[in-house]
Amino acid sequence: MSNFFFLPPVNAMGIGALEASIDRIQKLGFQKALVVTDKPLVSLGLVKGITDKLNAAGVETIVFDDVKPNPTVGNVEDGLAVLHKHECDMVIAIGGGSPIDAAKGIALVATNGKQIADYEGVDVSAKPQLPLVAINTTAGTGSELTRFSIITNTENHIKMAIVDSNVTPIMSVNDPELMRGMPPALTAATGMDALTHAIEALVSTAATPFTDGLAEKAIPMIFEYLPRAVRDGNDMDARVALMYAEALAGAAFNSASLGAVHALAHQAGGLLDMPHGQANAILLPHVVEYNAPSCIGKMRVLAKLLGAADMRLSDKDLTGAVVRKINQLSKEVKIPSGLAEFGVEEKHLPIMAGNALKDACIFTNPRKATQEELIEVLRNAM
Repeated sequence: MSNFFFLPPVNAMGIGALEASIDRIQKLGFQKALVVTDKPLVSLGLVKGITDKLNAAGVETIVFDDVKPNPTVGNVEDGLAVLHKHECDMVIAIGGGSPIDAAKGIALVATNGKQIADYEGVDVSAKPQLPLVAINTTAGTGSELTRFSIITNTENHIKMAIVDSNVTPIMSVNDPELMRGMPPALTAATGMDALTHAIEALVSTAATPFTDGLAEKAIPMIFEYLPRAVRDGNDMDARVALMYAEALAGAAFNSASLGAVHALAHQAGGLLDMPHGQANAILLPHVVEYNAPSCIGKMRVLAKLLGAADMRLSDKDLTGAVVRKINQLSKEVKIPSGLAEFGVEEKHLPIMAGNALKDACIFTNPRKATQEELIEVLRNAM
């Protein structure tokens, strides 16, 4: 059986990666870039610092900064209008997963036409998107180097999973200096998002030895360095390690895909606008426990990576040890304790579980779930 591995052709990583990438972007030969970002990054001055460098290198920039924390169909349409108005010939995303996902949606519709909702699913588009460079400012989503774009349809309150090789950026930029200013809560949420990517890729039904190697490297790095980065955002050893860990996790799930954690978290985000990283962090231990009987070999790999327990323990006890390790990390980095803190109520659970069964991420979950089982997982996470 053959497998495909997806990744941008060029990936700049490490301290100084931004400076090194400006020259490469200039040499691509494009004249005018739509810069997709959000207002908080603009207010911090981070965006201007980057656009000044691009302008000085001869790349004219037009800034679109209306992206929401859970990017919407409207964000894509508004950004596309700005792109067409100014006749931009490339897109540059600056930010975390939200600006990057919105930029992917804009760039995809720019070349393929129709509406972004028409591309929900796997490899629906016919043409590559407008050239996109993704400059990442968080260590979590992996969106800067994946073929995934998650866009909220505000009409039905569903997060659409667009999984398409045509939304892969032509270049990703991961410079830990851009992540230095992240507040502790955002550092924690994005780090737990990266951990979820690695664990879901590891147990995915589409996992390969190649993606396993990436995930297995990322997981212990996140456990070691995330608490340090949360305690001290200027700990650059921790920032560098988390930057590499999130990229490893992103590369792993980009090919192995994800599972029930993301399928359910997308519903919390679409229905109640819940922050994605926190939704993943809360759901992760409950889904790990639910999935364990169907992937016990990988549970033992995970337990060994975490030094969770004696390998001679029963499958059930070993799974319990892994879940405790995840819960301990969440508590240490101050992740909220349950979905109810974000407005999730019992009445929402059947809707969330039903929609999760239609999410593209559910299809590679190691355990085939029913709606009733997912409702119980959600209930346990309340």
